[in-house]
Amino acid sequence: MADAPAAPAPGTGTPGLARVPAVALVAGGITSTQLGAAMAGTLFDELDAASVAVLRLGFAAIVLFAVFRPKIRGRPREDLLLAGAFGLTLGAMNLTFYESIERIPLGIAVTIEFAGPLAVAVLGSRRRLDFVWVALAAAGILVLADPGGGSLDTWGLVLAGMAGVGWFTYILLSERTGQRFSGAEAVALAMVVAALVPLGPGVAEGAGFLLEPEFLAIGLGVAVMSSAIPYTLETEALRRMPKNVFGVLMSLEPGVAALAGFLVLGQELGVRELVAIALVVTASAGATLVAGRGASFPEPE
Repeated sequence: MADAPAAPAPGTGTPGLARVPAVALVAGGITSTQLGAAMAGTLFDELDAASVAVLRLGFAAIVLFAVFRPKIRGRPREDLLLAGAFGLTLGAMNLTFYESIERIPLGIAVTIEFAGPLAVAVLGSRRRLDFVWVALAAAGILVLADPGGGSLDTWGLVLAGMAGVGWFTYILLSERTGQRFSGAEAVALAMVVAALVPLGPGVAEGAGFLLEPEFLAIGLGVAVMSSAIPYTLETEALRRMPKNVFGVLMSLEPGVAALAGFLVLGQELGVRELVAIALVVTASAGATLVAGRGASFPEPE
């Protein structure tokens, strides 16, 4: 899960990335995000999900706060409360996501979680075609859940669904904070609040391991791959492509997550799971493509 890049102003591109094709930038951001999630999965043999979330959110908060230095003094109380709600949503979303991938394969968790942004894409739509995308996504998720089959951890599926609700809420709050804060100030403030969400259970469960250099190094790597790199690449890409095209490309995320889970964690998926993921990817891409130039799937941190 990566930072949600705001729509940047033209002519303020990132040095060194100007010659890289925009599609390659988005692909790089998606790959970095899912490799970061897979890297987090390598910690589950030693740390619980809450402890992993503490490392990931803690390092991300430090990096973002240091880079963007958000202003707190003089801010209206309403703005700070909004940033706080944004952060609580972000923290809960990350915690439930890590809890889910501790129990079920990464590709399946991301696919179910993707129901959140898909719901935003079709929310309030009166186009009949959008109901086709909803039906496709619902069919894919139903196939993954395999009711009565018992092949996947039920609680893991529920947690992935909760992460999807968090992603849905995150997108709505992201739009509101974007109207009140400049640049990434809201994300930096929210990340500090988000890091507090898993702090209690994370420290309680992993107190003896969190400060070990090996885990600190991996936690920093997860934060960089899931936040800093995708934010930079995707922000640059949005300078050069319509938002709906960006959203269609982002719809590939469940498929990339499945590949990352296989390559890094050895999580093999059967034909049923791959077909289900393909249904959700098709639904997400279709919903974004027909939604027009203003549509996209902003990524959470």
